[in-house]
Amino acid sequence: MGFRPSRASGLFRSSFTAQQRPRISTCPQCTQSLSFRTRATPITNFNFTHQRKSSTWTAAVSAAQNLMSAASASSKEAAAQGVSVDPLRIVAKEMKFLTKNIRQLLGSGHPTLDTVAKYYTHAEGKHMRPLVVLLMSRATALTPTISRQSFATQTASVDSPISPSSILLDNNPSFPETNPLTTEPASFTSTSAPDSDILPSQRRLAEITELIHTASLLHDDVIDTSEARRGSPSANIEFGNKMAVLAGDFLLGRASIALARLRDPEVIELMATVIANLVEGEFMQLKNTARDEKYPKWTEETISYYLQKTYLKTASLISKSSRSAALLGQNTPEVVEAAYQFGRNLGLAFQLVDDMLDYTVSAQELGKPAGADLELGLATAPLLFAWKNEPELGALVGRKFSKEGDVLRARELVARSDGVEQTRALAQDYADKAVAAISPFPESEAKDGLIEICVKTMNRRK
Repeated sequence: MGFRPSRASGLFRSSFTAQQRPRISTCPQCTQSLSFRTRATPITNFNFTHQRKSSTWTAAVSAAQNLMSAASASSKEAAAQGVSVDPLRIVAKEMKFLTKNIRQLLGSGHPTLDTVAKYYTHAEGKHMRPLVVLLMSRATALTPTISRQSFATQTASVDSPISPSSILLDNNPSFPETNPLTTEPASFTSTSAPDSDILPSQRRLAEITELIHTASLLHDDVIDTSEARRGSPSANIEFGNKMAVLAGDFLLGRASIALARLRDPEVIELMATVIANLVEGEFMQLKNTARDEKYPKWTEETISYYLQKTYLKTASLISKSSRSAALLGQNTPEVVEAAYQFGRNLGLAFQLVDDMLDYTVSAQELGKPAGADLELGLATAPLLFAWKNEPELGALVGRKFSKEGDVLRARELVARSDGVEQTRALAQDYADKAVAAISPFPESEAKDGLIEICVKTMNRRK
């Protein structure tokens, strides 16, 4: 066991043990079912066929009631501590080169493909996912490490191909021979370099994470017939559906190449399943309920189905990239699991807030059409919570708000309910769990930055 050098200070205070356990290649919690629980109860995960162990609705209501007072207490505690950091500043050097490096990864000898593939990189995005990866990499730099059997320990650069170039036939005119943030100089050693708390492989992982996310945006905009993205015409409007879909496929291809060159089978497996999860989540979203009835009635399974879909579409990428960052850092199983739980809970909180904003924020603030979910026939958390006490919503959900006046009526019913408040309370619960997951990490700016992301997630307006 050892520690990676880092500029962060602090002792590792945790219940994590330094004893090495048998390595598990996939997260064991991914084979368990998710159910609502209060913060004192251990978190479980998702499985489509696993029997639920407790009442999701009862616990959700309990969480909503308890969190109103808890949120006030948390705010007072944070104010007393006086902790306020800018997460972007902590990893400013890495974030500065993020977009440039992504564009280099996306270069194509075909001019039109090159333009479409890079289209969303020209608009200013939140870049929340790579930011989490970089901060997690730095936050875990002082935590215990173990020796993992991995190809990643080889000396090859993350830019070096594994197969002969003549076989790959992958022409990328945008890719330089050396990359300032991912190519290690000859004198680089992991024990003496002053800036080695974020490894080249972890930096590349951040770029891969953003590539996968951007590919999903290209595909989602086609599926949802979107007209705007990040304040500009969406790619499907600018270039047409076919080019947008092909560009998304190209991004996933380039992400896969970069992922393979990390030479870490466990990380490759984790991130590859993210792509499958995105598709599974999209298929789940085609239905508002598990059985897709014409006249559905509210049940506890309604919320469970929604959360399963939310994990697959949003939280999977954030949780598995966070876990991968810890794996690349050679961290112990306890640290790896803590990183995963942070990303999982943050991802669920992020999407719950996103669904809430669709009911509470204007299109101008969002940078995309407000109320789009209902127009697309989607029932999200605020409406699902409202449905419990507004049975009229069942018929609207069943026909996916397709009749004239359905969308307006649904918004009216949600507005007179506490659906938005319960959605926010549940999001806060997940945000609190994310913070709790990394509480054993040593104190550092990076840890504070991760906590601040949870705060900003709850306060964001777009």
